[in-house]
Amino acid sequence: MFAVYAKEANTDDPLASLVVGERPEPEVPAGWVRVSVKAASLNMHDLWTLRGVGIKQEQFPMILGCDGAGVLDDGTEVVIHSVINDDSWHGDDTLDPKRTLLTEKHQGTFADYVVVPARNVLPKPAGLSFAEASTMGTAWLTAYRMLFVKSGLRPGQTMLVQGASGGVATALVQLGRAAGMRVWVTGRSEDKRALAVELGAHEAFEPGSRLPERVDAVFETVGKATWSHSVKSLKPGGVIVVSGSTSGPDASAELQRVFFLQLRVIGSTMGTRDELANLLSYVELAGIRPRIGDELPFTEAGRGFTNMLKGATAGKIVFAH
Repeated sequence: MFAVYAKEANTDDPLASLVVGERPEPEVPAGWVRVSVKAASLNMHDLWTLRGVGIKQEQFPMILGCDGAGVLDDGTEVVIHSVINDDSWHGDDTLDPKRTLLTEKHQGTFADYVVVPARNVLPKPAGLSFAEASTMGTAWLTAYRMLFVKSGLRPGQTMLVQGASGGVATALVQLGRAAGMRVWVTGRSEDKRALAVELGAHEAFEPGSRLPERVDAVFETVGKATWSHSVKSLKPGGVIVVSGSTSGPDASAELQRVFFLQLRVIGSTMGTRDELANLLSYVELAGIRPRIGDELPFTEAGRGFTNMLKGATAGKIVFAH
């Protein structure tokens, strides 16, 4: 079958390990289902896989892709939940010490077919296209958990999203605006800031700018480059919710400010199957359509990876058959 995969780990030149070609069709274990993939979205996790982060050498070659939407063998249209839990686990999917994401142990969604446990598919909302639905399982689910499960924000409060144009950030802007938050963002370029305002941000600022006032919560996926600004932007008692560090993790902790102002720093990773179900219901009820920055055929996957590596994103990059 057709697939986009990593042939090996390459820390220094990840795109050199990217192959667009053929892989064997997957077998379907008992309790699992086969999905004919119609669309799948690109995530930073796929670049980490190409670099060999979070995957053992013996797992290569590995079909890439955490997210996807497609059709079961019986014709049911579905969205894929990418967190795969140990059979014995009960509780929050994200706290299972034996959990994996697609592309870490099991082959991913950038292919004609992917197989996942039966619990890992949910009905696709009729109002979303396959391309739009394919963005839900990682970036949008991460944003949903950060905002509605971890932050404690209430409608009318002010949130700051660092790094305005990535998949999680654009989802946070759209979700926050729909939920009645005052949404502020930072963005490196005028185009990125304009995109955030188009998606619902009330104001957009250059990175590191002094804000008109301090905010109730900051949503961090950038890390080193924005961390100090995030801490300084918070009201006393405010919260930073962190789900990534794309510019590097070695940020100054600013501990004096953290303890003196009683700030909270909360980690957030992905989300649960139930949270994905709630997210799918919410976007349908609220009439939210996720922003797709670029939709490419799977055969042009290399172009999408190149754009992500350069930071040339304006919403989610989606591959489709």
